[in-house]
Amino acid sequence: MSAPMSSEAAQAIVPALREAIREAASLALPFFQAGGHTRAKIWSKAGGSPVTEADVAVDTFLKIRLSALLPEAAWLSEETSDDSVRLGHDLVWIVDPIDGTRAFLSGHPDWSIAVALLSGGEPLLGFVHAPATDRFYEARAGAGATCDGRPIAVSALGALDGARVAGPKPMIDKLSRGATQNGTAPTFVPVERVPSLALRIARVAEGVIDVGLISQDARDWDLAAADIILREAGGSVSMLDGQPTRYNRPEPIHGALIATAHGLRDQVVGALDGRA
Repeated sequence: MSAPMSSEAAQAIVPALREAIREAASLALPFFQAGGHTRAKIWSKAGGSPVTEADVAVDTFLKIRLSALLPEAAWLSEETSDDSVRLGHDLVWIVDPIDGTRAFLSGHPDWSIAVALLSGGEPLLGFVHAPATDRFYEARAGAGATCDGRPIAVSALGALDGARVAGPKPMIDKLSRGATQNGTAPTFVPVERVPSLALRIARVAEGVIDVGLISQDARDWDLAAADIILREAGGSVSMLDGQPTRYNRPEPIHGALIATAHGLRDQVVGALDGRA
């Protein structure tokens, strides 16, 4: 069983981790066709979701490199069969080799590589890299969040009216209904759909989206890396009752979630559960 890791100890592996993620991106990019269909071979997983040879190449590469970097850490990723041994480990890598595979397939730039390190069930390190636009978000517990090396912070917006809201339309409609007061619904600013869930949350962290809504069935690998980035930028990913997300459970599947700045969370929670 691995032992918990301090934020300071985690900092020592950050340079090598950045390098590994950029090398992984170099494996995926040759298969990506901006505005066109991927060059990669494609097949369907159980349940019908697509996977490409790029997903598998990135997953394999990162598993080898990250396991060598921190041998005591267990592993959970979208493209590797789950091993329950992770439940007995305090250190766990959580990886999505390509978050937003359908975007990758179709030539949309909003796909990402997401890597998190959990310690004691909480994200300690988080990296979300968007290779097509060369954006690199990262955070370490207690050390703040950055994008391309520059500090980022959530929006200072204090009211839902005028909020930039991204997510599935049914959840946006429910938020609007719940926030309606005296017959007047808030006005939301439309945000173009962000296919990568990790990127959607990262954009809340950098303040270009005020509220990110997440439908049920997201997995740990969709969330953990961006979660720590948002936490360190002044926000949170939480359940609809405002409780924080929990990771490395036997079934790494989540219900509907919200990603917001702390200043908007209570309003969003209240609107979605009918209390607003």
